[in-house]
Amino acid sequence: MPTNPLNPAGDLPDTGIPAAQSAHMTMAEQHEWHRNYLRRHAVSRRNVLRGAAAAAAVATVGTSPFGRRAYAEDAQLAVGGRHVGYGPDATSQLRFAGQLSRQPAGTKVFLDHGPTPALGGTIEAEVRNLLTQVPSADGGVLAAEQFYVHAPVDGLPGRVPHFYRWRTSDGFIGDIRAAAPAMPSARAAILPFRFTMMGDQGTDDTPALPPGTVPGDYDDKYYKSDNDPNAPHASNVLRQIAAAKPDFHILAGDIAYADPSGGGKPNEFVANGAKLDSGFDKYNPYVWDIYFGAIERSAAETPWMFATGNHDMEATYGQHGYGGHLARLDFPGNGPAGCPSAYSFTYGNVAVLSLDANDISYEIKANTGYSGGAQTSWVERTLAAYRADPNIDFLVCFFHHCAYSTTDAHASDGGVRDAWAGLFDRYQVDLVLQGHNHVYERTDPIRAGAATRVAADNSIVYPDTDGTVYYTVGGGGRPRYDFQPGSQETFRGHELPDTTVPNSYVWTASGGKQDEAAPWSRVRFRNYSFLRVDVRPGIFASEMDVVAVDEYGREFDKLTFRRLVH
Repeated sequence: MPTNPLNPAGDLPDTGIPAAQSAHMTMAEQHEWHRNYLRRHAVSRRNVLRGAAAAAAVATVGTSPFGRRAYAEDAQLAVGGRHVGYGPDATSQLRFAGQLSRQPAGTKVFLDHGPTPALGGTIEAEVRNLLTQVPSADGGVLAAEQFYVHAPVDGLPGRVPHFYRWRTSDGFIGDIRAAAPAMPSARAAILPFRFTMMGDQGTDDTPALPPGTVPGDYDDKYYKSDNDPNAPHASNVLRQIAAAKPDFHILAGDIAYADPSGGGKPNEFVANGAKLDSGFDKYNPYVWDIYFGAIERSAAETPWMFATGNHDMEATYGQHGYGGHLARLDFPGNGPAGCPSAYSFTYGNVAVLSLDANDISYEIKANTGYSGGAQTSWVERTLAAYRADPNIDFLVCFFHHCAYSTTDAHASDGGVRDAWAGLFDRYQVDLVLQGHNHVYERTDPIRAGAATRVAADNSIVYPDTDGTVYYTVGGGGRPRYDFQPGSQETFRGHELPDTTVPNSYVWTASGGKQDEAAPWSRVRFRNYSFLRVDVRPGIFASEMDVVAVDEYGREFDKLTFRRLVH
């Protein structure tokens, strides 16, 4: 490995901290190291602007909304990478966001919006300036500056779309889009609806950096297909999600993969054939430019709701590595203080909780315990309130690390089981939706750590008596994992009489692996996929069809969840 002139011993530069020790630093400690490093390696304003111009390379892969002169100081100010989400009250609030093509330099940005394409209302948007400085493996510093716009709209009626466009005071006018409507929560007034889910998405393309910024390009084999370099799996899955026309979409962590290493370590930019220094995670902020451009086909109209995974802990930023997300994304903000990706919302008769499993993971511990138990206390209070609400039938929790899964890469996380599985039992959570493992896997209904019955394809589950079904849907686009040696896939058309996995494992509090059999593993599918969930509210009984769909639109697993209305 070439020696970094700032890091000849392979330790964290300017600190003397051994690389092995860096793996045990918390995200807060890593960010403090990062700040101290930058104090010793100041970057001029001129170099920040030169670094920011690198986002022009998004255009070279055909996903830029800005054209080849993105981030050029004399380019027209434009808004691209549009995405919509919910506010704290999903029955009446939407949050609109996008990315600016350059520094606004005093130019105002507006969201025009209204109940029809005629619009009628206008809000001046908030501009969030995200400055990123990352130590580079060649001994320098990558400086990048990105600009994001955000506009809240409250007081919306349910059941009708809301139209909007972005506009700037210097002449840019975007096209008009229709954001999916909110939904009231009174069961008698609810129509059938649909949502989709997957995790571990990323991008099919890597941003190239043009001459004059930093040398070479950022190219990682992790962005290449694992079986066909010409197969855009993330785009394939996204295309199927857009075609499903969901009312909302949820993503269970590992969003853009600007940090493709995912170890929860200090960040380093790697280019021009250099090697990643020991003790670091690779990081490139421009991956986010490509990501927002890619998901816009769906996210510009369908609310996308995000949880955070291990690849989303970006030590470059503060607030436990989530400072970048707070500039780029809009979280509802109704969860525990200091946990931005822990929140809840209701849509019709379904209550959804996004949880941050980085807080309780036994496997990757950079953020383990950062909430001081506040998140788990909030989970219990929130589940109890929703289960007591007569207008809520189904409880859905989504997060990243898996309570129950059997791949050879990550398998199950005992931290998730210890913190939350008992609460899921107590409050009769219907669905637990997970990512992290890049496969599809579904359990039988589980209560008290054991399967209560066999739930084969096309069967009906009664969650109040049967228990919770855990889904791993990590095939959103990243290279696939393998199941345990000797474990066979089992899905529609490939059923097995005995689906037990005899040789899986679970991560323990010590950070080790404990062997276990997995008799609860029912369906295993090693390919790219997502979930399509169709909810049918009723007066006497409500149903929810959970259908697994591959990247080409083929269904391969289905359960119907039924709850009697009391």
